[in-house]
Amino acid sequence: MIGYGQETDTIPRKHITTTRIANPPVIDGKLDDAAWVNAPIATNFIERKPVNGLLAPDSLKTEVKIVYDNLGIYFGAFMRDPEPDKIQRELTERDNIGNDDFFFILLNGYNDHQLSLEFIVTAAGVQWDSKITNSGEDDSWNAVWYSDVSINNDGWVAEVFIPYSQLRFPKKEVQTWGLNMEREFRRDRRRLSWSHIDNTKGGFLLYDGVLHGIENVETPTRLSFQPYVSTYVADYDGQSEVTVNGGLDLKYGINDAFTLDMILIPDFGQAKFDDKVLNLSAFEVQYDEQRQFFTEGTELFSKGNLFYSRRVGGSPSGYVTLGEDEEVIEDPSSVDLINAMKVSGRTDKGLGIGVFNAVTEKTKAIIENTLTGERREEVVEPLANYNVLVLDQRFGNNNSVSFVNTNVTRNGGFRDANATGAYLSLTNKKNTLSYWAQGEGSWVWDEDTKIGAESSLGVSKINGKHRATLEMSMRTKDYDINDLGYSSTTNYVNYYGYYGYRYLQPKGKLNNLFLNFNLNYERRLDPDLYSNFSFNFNSSFTTKEFVTFGGGFEITPFGTNDIYEPRIDGRHLDEPSYYNPWVWISTDYRKKFAMDATFDWYIYDAKNRNNISVYFTPRYRFSDKWKLYFENNYYINTNDRGYVNYVNDNIEIGERNQFTVETSLESQYIFNNTMSLNLAFRHYYSEVDYGRFFTLNIDGSVLQDGAYDVNHDGTYNSWNIDLSYSWWFAPGSQLTFLYRNSIESYEELAGQSLSGNFDTLFNQPQSNTFSVRVSYFLDYNRIKNWFGSNNSQSFYHQERNKKTGKTVRS
Repeated sequence: MIGYGQETDTIPRKHITTTRIANPPVIDGKLDDAAWVNAPIATNFIERKPVNGLLAPDSLKTEVKIVYDNLGIYFGAFMRDPEPDKIQRELTERDNIGNDDFFFILLNGYNDHQLSLEFIVTAAGVQWDSKITNSGEDDSWNAVWYSDVSINNDGWVAEVFIPYSQLRFPKKEVQTWGLNMEREFRRDRRRLSWSHIDNTKGGFLLYDGVLHGIENVETPTRLSFQPYVSTYVADYDGQSEVTVNGGLDLKYGINDAFTLDMILIPDFGQAKFDDKVLNLSAFEVQYDEQRQFFTEGTELFSKGNLFYSRRVGGSPSGYVTLGEDEEVIEDPSSVDLINAMKVSGRTDKGLGIGVFNAVTEKTKAIIENTLTGERREEVVEPLANYNVLVLDQRFGNNNSVSFVNTNVTRNGGFRDANATGAYLSLTNKKNTLSYWAQGEGSWVWDEDTKIGAESSLGVSKINGKHRATLEMSMRTKDYDINDLGYSSTTNYVNYYGYYGYRYLQPKGKLNNLFLNFNLNYERRLDPDLYSNFSFNFNSSFTTKEFVTFGGGFEITPFGTNDIYEPRIDGRHLDEPSYYNPWVWISTDYRKKFAMDATFDWYIYDAKNRNNISVYFTPRYRFSDKWKLYFENNYYINTNDRGYVNYVNDNIEIGERNQFTVETSLESQYIFNNTMSLNLAFRHYYSEVDYGRFFTLNIDGSVLQDGAYDVNHDGTYNSWNIDLSYSWWFAPGSQLTFLYRNSIESYEELAGQSLSGNFDTLFNQPQSNTFSVRVSYFLDYNRIKNWFGSNNSQSFYHQERNKKTGKTVRS
């Protein structure tokens, strides 16, 4: 049964009623099983982009059959293509999409327009999954599901089985789920949706259709284990070490809504390397999280941006105190994680609850007396507990109120911290206006107690060609969430306005157009001081040939009082006004050769002061299996000024030239949809050369300081190579071989020749590591079947596959 319905919010919804089957189909990419014969069919797909609202032509007719049983739900999609030999099917690693046709499914077990689980399979058979909300996608979420594809004379077929254990839905006899499906026709970059998504207003999920007919299914025991074994052979500066690790990740469905994730004896040795840089700014660099446990299922924990997971197992919070004739022999740069767990989920009343907890080890530095040789230990990080609590109540179609609390408790007399936030987000019934308000408080207990606050209030017009936003925000100078979050600028009040114009349909030679205008006015709070006023214009255009380009400019006509660069409260540095034009282009990724390029130029109202950035990232696809990505970035700063020292109550400012080159190369060879070889290389080089030095005056001006003459020149190099082989040998199970080479150098000089710089770099101690890691996914229901469960249907249809000689591929 298929039909249309009308909701109270005036958005029409497509409906389909699925049917129960007695014998499951084999997941082989062919819809020739009896289970599909009388299955209801979802059809009449509608173009979402580039032409929004156009009925799909018969030449691209799409039909999706949907059935279910006691184990899960099945989708059989046929996608007509007038030229099947031209179907795009580039092979990629799991959770990546290249130049591919693909089919995807959105399922919302609570039918609340708020959060859906997204399952994508490409025409090359590669899987991609995520959680999606109206504010974005969380592609770190991974599920274990089954799919296969095939190409025939009329188009291509995607067959999908999603176990109930991977879904979330209320414990009810009769289920009503939100559903949408889309198809990508890559040759025309055309996206077709089953339930039409109107791009004039509202969020993506507001246009879900409705799936009926699932009745009397029991939620399975959601318990899975992922044991792992890893070994590392590491060599550094001639010293070799071999280690063997073993551990377990556990996932348990406490009930139909909530899931416990736990990591026992963690191992993050194969996490991607950080893109380290020479940092001259007043703030630390915020690196991306690379550890899988911390990147998965972050939808709830990202509320309010109070949780920066790199703090857990990051740098020690304490410092070494050296006595006379002492030096540090071992100074740990990170803290070991003992274990971590998180509980998250959402009730059928829309209440989302997230709890995170982690414990890190006591960490010590080793100090040696250079005269006596005597050594001692000093604790730089005690045993510490990290905790996050999130409550997020959704209501209406796109409204929520949230509460977030983070807490760090360290043993002994070390620093403790707490941060709390409350957040309100509202959208009117017509989905044309969005309102938000938030307030946060931070408390830090160290030698002194420090209390800070942050708040913001805003409204946006979110429909039509014309969009607009008004927002006011502020932070007090003692706002500090850096024990478990990340904050940089403080002590400000900011007023922001935005107007945007966009094409809702292709026009002339363009598929889309975006014009954006932004005004920003900022003052220091305590003591009051003008800080910055800027006007920004940026644009984006996409042609009918799918070349995207744009540009813009930014101007600060009154200059800036920089309250952060002096590194001392109450002081500021006068910065001249600037004019900043930029242009960029991104060519069509359907072509074998494509590139992205950007030119960005800050022109200051000061003699010979410029900041130029050039980004050039070409890519070439040799075949559907082999591709090469190259990235080269140049940064040139001339006559820049910044903090260098604090001496005798004077803030010393240096005038400097900085030149930076960042080169990255990545090559992938994908053998099939479960096996890949990946090479990643990065070299980062940055040198800074100081000329004159100045003393900062109270009024923000500077006075040349002839007495200060300290060398602050420097050259920093970071070199990394990763070569990895990965094989998904079973659903959710992976074998990885990784070779890693890394070198780092810093010299207090500038102006070296190219050969001299590399000589210096390669004379540094190198780190070489070879590692092997095997993880295996074990589902409780499958284990139960191994030991003779009386379940008449073998889990994942093993017995049926044996009889037919067919196999299930992930």
